[in-house]
Amino acid sequence: MPWLALSLAVDEALAGPLGDALLESGADSICLDGLDTGHPTLTALLAAQADADAIVSAAARACGLVQAPAFGLSHVADEDWVRRSQAQFAPLAVGERLWIGPSWHEPPPDRTAVRLDPGLAFGTGSHPSTRLVLRFLERTIRGGERVLDYGCGSGILAICAARLGAASVDAVDLDPQAVQSTAANAHANSVTVRALAPEALADAGYDIVVANILAQPLIVLAPLLASRTAPGGRIALSGILESQAGEVALAYGPWFCLRISPEEGWALVEGERT
Repeated sequence: MPWLALSLAVDEALAGPLGDALLESGADSICLDGLDTGHPTLTALLAAQADADAIVSAAARACGLVQAPAFGLSHVADEDWVRRSQAQFAPLAVGERLWIGPSWHEPPPDRTAVRLDPGLAFGTGSHPSTRLVLRFLERTIRGGERVLDYGCGSGILAICAARLGAASVDAVDLDPQAVQSTAANAHANSVTVRALAPEALADAGYDIVVANILAQPLIVLAPLLASRTAPGGRIALSGILESQAGEVALAYGPWFCLRISPEEGWALVEGERT
């Protein structure tokens, strides 16, 4: 199946926020090249019929840009995109227990391994916002917890929670392709994750709720995610620029005792349900 590859030159500081915003605005996958040269190029994979102008404009607005950046378009085949993604996907060790890597790498014998190959719903743990949540899960899950991953993407957070010993894991996403990718990746890792659309989620409380999205959707979702967190349960919110963390924490303050952990310009807002 042919796809559109949308490419644009970006400042290094803008690469992460704009890449996330492109995903939120309709891109299926993101690839970042040229960090070692000082001239990064962000490439987004779009469906052949996608409106590239609308996607770039929406992403620019989400990042607070006055003007949408110029971009180029080209056609690309599935296998070319996957091969390009493979070159970027190095294994990642998280905390003392977790290892995340693709199928062509061998995990260390003393770590809990999660295998995740590049795909259209791409999330590999390499972005600081994802690493922040992964470290939260690695230090928080001790076995038997009920976990909700809201906005699951590739399913990386849900699958890691299951591999770390969570008793049950639900993963939801608005994008049907992300739901399918999460289910497929969970099966490949021999764990049970219920992947479903948000409206199919049962009315239940969870011991741990994680959401790696963007600041504004997280603010809107505050009452919903608070209602999904059981009393004494924990929440971890990411996809947030450090400058936005205070506003997100303010939205969740009525229900949680919170703290903010920054990393590379991004932040994790985490806390316990009161």
